[in-house]
Amino acid sequence: MKDHIILDIGLADEGKKRILWARRHMPVLERIREDFEREKPLLGLRVAACLHVTAETANLVYALIAGGASLALAASNPLSTQDDVAAALASDGINVYAMRGESDEEYYECLEEALKIKPHVTLDDGADAIALLHEKHPDLIEGIRGGCEETTTGVIRLRAMAEDGVLLYPVIAVNDAETKMMFDNRYGTGQSTLHGIMNATNLLFAGKTVVVAGYGWCGRGVAMRARGLGANVVVVEVDPRKALEAVMDGYRVMPMSDAARIGDIFVTVTGDTLVIRREHFELMKDGAVVANSGHFNVEIDIPALAEMAVSVESVKEDVVEYKLSDGRRIYLLAEGRLVNLASAYGHPSEVMDMSFANQALAVKYISENHDRLERRVYPVPPEIDRTVARLKLDAMGIKIEELTPEQKNYLSSWTMGT
Repeated sequence: MKDHIILDIGLADEGKKRILWARRHMPVLERIREDFEREKPLLGLRVAACLHVTAETANLVYALIAGGASLALAASNPLSTQDDVAAALASDGINVYAMRGESDEEYYECLEEALKIKPHVTLDDGADAIALLHEKHPDLIEGIRGGCEETTTGVIRLRAMAEDGVLLYPVIAVNDAETKMMFDNRYGTGQSTLHGIMNATNLLFAGKTVVVAGYGWCGRGVAMRARGLGANVVVVEVDPRKALEAVMDGYRVMPMSDAARIGDIFVTVTGDTLVIRREHFELMKDGAVVANSGHFNVEIDIPALAEMAVSVESVKEDVVEYKLSDGRRIYLLAEGRLVNLASAYGHPSEVMDMSFANQALAVKYISENHDRLERRVYPVPPEIDRTVARLKLDAMGIKIEELTPEQKNYLSSWTMGT
């Protein structure tokens, strides 16, 4: 097992500054880190993590290590690694395997290296580590007590595995915790996605038509923030309930075949494949910008766009121009990968504070309860969700009402009516 695979250890000092800045804005995780350091609930636990290597993730790593765990970290996306953060972790003796701009081969080499720790627990952002373990390393699974999954995309994959009866160890769907999904997915993805698009293009959103594909919590966030900047927002959705909600929220809803004709900026956040396809590119106006904020770079049919193009040119960092035979130009951002991480800093530390607090407490839960967990996908225990919410409110200096004994009795009784 190599000590690390990173770009440049000389970047460590800058990375430590970035990690400290994030820590100052992650009070819930810091409180958990302090508790872990005192109680050592993870002593002897080996953790393999496949996560975005950012300053926020680094603080999760330090919290788990404070609890007594040993950990190996690989990137969960070839373009999301902050190289100075990876260097900072490596300089502290942490096994980290991540470089921004990895090839597919390098990406899986790094993940393979992280799995050499022979984990008791896996942490995933997209389920690549779990998939690799099931496909190539079944010999390691016997020692695994459980895992955590951070993303909608990963949870979809894992539920499919469980449905097919092939999931070989229990996994907690951290993504589905209310203090993760409703805040990280909505406010984090909303802000960071627009940040990434603006960083890459410096385009004005006001007055433009922004097409948001998918109206889950991530899509809600992107649509909300785009409208806040003055954009005209169109939602494309396949679920009738979510489509109806988007209409009630004041957005236009239509199929992509109609939206493609009028959109200026397109953002996919569905967790599915081939959301924007050849037939849609054929309808787009000159200068259309296409970006993805779903986990994998499969939501936009990039091979089809490349086949249609008479020329392909990188016009600026993270912006590639595909010129079509009729002279129209379509601009793809960040290779179709997560634009909020590839072209910006990812989610703000304040929302990742809750997400990674859920991760840390879920790891503790697995460590303490693995003997009674079955091979399926579990929700985050409600008590963890409530603890994270309470700690966040405490950190913000916000107090809430408490039920009186009479109110508790009323809510638990069926005899007290009119």
